[in-house]
Amino acid sequence: MDKTRLAFYNERQKHWDKVAVKLEHWQGWGGYYRRRVAQVFKFNIPTDQDILEIGCGNGDLLAYLEPKYGLGMDISPKMVQLARKLHPNLDFIQMDALELSLERQFDVVVISDTINDLWDVQSTLENVHQHLKPHGHLVLNFYNRLWELPINLAAKLGVSKPTLLQNWLTVEDVSNLLNLAGFEPVREWVEVLMPFNIPLLTPLFNKFLIRLWPFKFFAMTHFLVARPKPVLNSEKQDYNVSVVVPARNEAGNIQRCFEELPKISTQTELIFVEGHSSDDTYEEILRQIDAHPDIPARAFRQTGKGKGDAVRLGFAEAKGEILMILDADLTMPPADLPRFYNALVSDKGDFINGVRLVYPMEKHAMRPLNLIGNKAFTLIFTYLLGQPIKDTLCGTKVLWKKHYEEICANRAYFGDFDPFGDFELIFGAAKLNLKIVDMPIRYRERTYGSTNIQRWKHGWLLLRMVVYAAGRLKFI
Repeated sequence: MDKTRLAFYNERQKHWDKVAVKLEHWQGWGGYYRRRVAQVFKFNIPTDQDILEIGCGNGDLLAYLEPKYGLGMDISPKMVQLARKLHPNLDFIQMDALELSLERQFDVVVISDTINDLWDVQSTLENVHQHLKPHGHLVLNFYNRLWELPINLAAKLGVSKPTLLQNWLTVEDVSNLLNLAGFEPVREWVEVLMPFNIPLLTPLFNKFLIRLWPFKFFAMTHFLVARPKPVLNSEKQDYNVSVVVPARNEAGNIQRCFEELPKISTQTELIFVEGHSSDDTYEEILRQIDAHPDIPARAFRQTGKGKGDAVRLGFAEAKGEILMILDADLTMPPADLPRFYNALVSDKGDFINGVRLVYPMEKHAMRPLNLIGNKAFTLIFTYLLGQPIKDTLCGTKVLWKKHYEEICANRAYFGDFDPFGDFELIFGAAKLNLKIVDMPIRYRERTYGSTNIQRWKHGWLLLRMVVYAAGRLKFI
């Protein structure tokens, strides 16, 4: 370690040792700020994960996240001593982030208000990268540069923790450093407009006004979720695939489902879920299963109602590692399914969402009012999710089964009033900070039957879901 870096390290170690002595009884204005930041971290990190926190301080944040295994790391021996005293069920080590070298990887790495205090942010992030599982996430927050003077003034007045000379980084700075360290951002947003706990006023500022222009530019802290960039692998792995086909009054399309199914992987199964058809859809499914013994296929009849219920049944019965939805109307060409598969297995995204609004459609593929509605929902959902999503109601969605199981575990958070199933999956993926990637497809006209969508009834339901999701995802 060179002399300059050693002096930097020693200065900070002594500084945070002094803070640790006071921290057990100190509150100040930072008490509310820390509680709000902890709430945001907990919202974005599922419980029962293996979590590493860089710059853990007294360990309160790590404990609040309820990890399956939690390890906190800090340069201050006295901070580590305090953390061990307060949270004996967690592990804490005294170590410089630049020297990070552990024999295990984590689901999540947390860095809260610490990159402002690091000697070398890029090298620290590179070390973090080595300690993340392949589908893990880095979740961090850092101060907005506009707050540099107020924070320094608060520290001098003794109403905030004292700080040393900081790295005042912009979002662009941090995004660039993440890129250099092998990460790609998933989403970024701001928190804490009012750092004092004033009844009625603080929730108004910190849950609502902060989401609006121009108030968001004055937020106190930036949050950012990132994941490791996909690594190109010359050895192409083969995964089992389950294609779930919800089918109601689609007897005339079932044979084509078999005939047009492309080779996706060496082990691909079709799972049909028939839903109270008035034609002979179920009987036709059984006939076609017998007529195509070379294609593994199974059939189920749902007892509930709606496509969402059918998809849940199909996914529950699926044996594949990768889950796909293919609407039985075949307006999305089955020939495009390998492209969804390739995007997922090459780690381009965690949730591959079909998009009908990029390429020109066949003349009668979508009614004009439906097209307008879909484009409006595009803007709304991109705002709500913090990730670009161009089409929420395209029937084809592809994800890993393990991620679907995590979405199921969080299903109660959003309630159960989505008859389509699309929003349950999209909201669930966003809640887990999965990277959503749009896959443009060419949307075709139906050749048999009519749509099961009721424009006005279902349009009103979509608006209700948007309002509900806003309260559960955006204005938390």
